[in-house]
Amino acid sequence: MNALIHPKMGYSNPDASLRSMRSIEYEALARVSQKLSATWKTRKSNFPALAQALSDNLALWSTLAADVASPGNALPSALRAQLFYLYEFSDIHTRRVLDGSASVEVLIDVNTAIMRGLRGQGGAA
Repeated sequence: MNALIHPKMGYSNPDASLRSMRSIEYEALARVSQKLSATWKTRKSNFPALAQALSDNLALWSTLAADVASPGNALPSALRAQLFYLYEFSDIHTRRVLDGSASVEVLIDVNTAIMRGLRGQGGAA
């Protein structure tokens, strides 16, 4: 898996020890969102790049879902459930984007809302 999108792999970076998990998650969401946006613009000429960006986004959400589903997760149960739901939504919507019946905009919006929450600006989940 791409170390740029997997939040826990961010710790292998020497500077990562000085960063919080929230900042690593924020950066991972920002990178995958930027990649979704860029590849959406070139989807007709480079569909494989879009498919890879969608896969990266879903891999990140899968990691987040596994984390919130673990019994040791300290987030409130309602927030954990909402975040897990966003993973399920992302999975379904990704298939719709791949079959041409939807755009990536809502996936980027979801990621952006979570990024705002990670920054303490509200709008998460």
